[in-house]
Amino acid sequence: MDTVLSGIRSTGNLHLGNYFGAVRNFVKMQSDNNCYFFIADYHSLTTYPTPENLHNNVKMVLAEYLASGLDPEKSAIFVQSDVPEIPEFYLLLAMNAYVGELERTTTFKDKIRTQPENVNAGLLTYPVLMAADILIHNADKVPVGKDQEQNLEMARKFARRFNHMYKVEYFKDPEPYNFGEDLVKVPGLDGTGKMGKTAGNGLYLIDDDATIRKKVMRAVTDTGPTEPNSPVAEPIRNLFTIMELVSTPDTLLFFKEKYSDCTIRYGDLKKQLAEDIVRFIKPIRERITDIISDEDYLRKVARLGAEKARTSASKTLKDVRQIIGFRTF
Repeated sequence: MDTVLSGIRSTGNLHLGNYFGAVRNFVKMQSDNNCYFFIADYHSLTTYPTPENLHNNVKMVLAEYLASGLDPEKSAIFVQSDVPEIPEFYLLLAMNAYVGELERTTTFKDKIRTQPENVNAGLLTYPVLMAADILIHNADKVPVGKDQEQNLEMARKFARRFNHMYKVEYFKDPEPYNFGEDLVKVPGLDGTGKMGKTAGNGLYLIDDDATIRKKVMRAVTDTGPTEPNSPVAEPIRNLFTIMELVSTPDTLLFFKEKYSDCTIRYGDLKKQLAEDIVRFIKPIRERITDIISDEDYLRKVARLGAEKARTSASKTLKDVRQIIGFRTF
């Protein structure tokens, strides 16, 4: 049984890209793997959230995880800051991470370009904290997007470096995992690229019906096909991709045929797509609303997840301290 670890920053809600690209697959993996799913509130501190936003974002993401089908009885679903072993392990790893290699990471270079007024040490050592999240559970598989592949490679490097420095074979090489054939990349509504928080092109699991309809009706299209069976333009292909996930096969076929014979009306396509998305998201949103109002249940889930995570983390930290040479008098 493999140990699988994945986290999401507590800086925003889950969108359809998160759901179809990862969370749906996490639900499938729970029965056959030792899964750890965490909410990365320490990572979010690089953007200085207010105390109210920090707590509310954590609460929302936890509710969304649960509403999407993650089972706290099968998996460890926990908040990063509830596991104090992580920051201590992060400190130990940081002692063997070099400034030059951290400065060369793509994510750091991107951040200092986009937020030059806030180049903090947390941004520089982001890969170290990510490595601590992964290695403290000695994960076999880590689902990551393209933007985080380099940070996972840094975790692999730190694992090998530790093993080499202390002449042990303690840490595994965590492997990137993309769910194989089940990997789905959900495009955004802006006509290009994937759905994402920073792009502002997402449909969120917490969006109400009116918001969904408004977003979809504003989705980017083109002037329409000019010849029968012409190649589908990227903005329309993106809408067909989303439709494939939320609509019935006959609905998708109907609009593809309309595109092929040049009789498609984008207004009709968008209206149908919006209603299908509403139908898909509504039960999830209702579960989110129910869960987030149940403070006792959320506390119980977080406590259970922290206990599971700390059992694993404390063993790793104890072993690592002993390997390094720390001894209790």
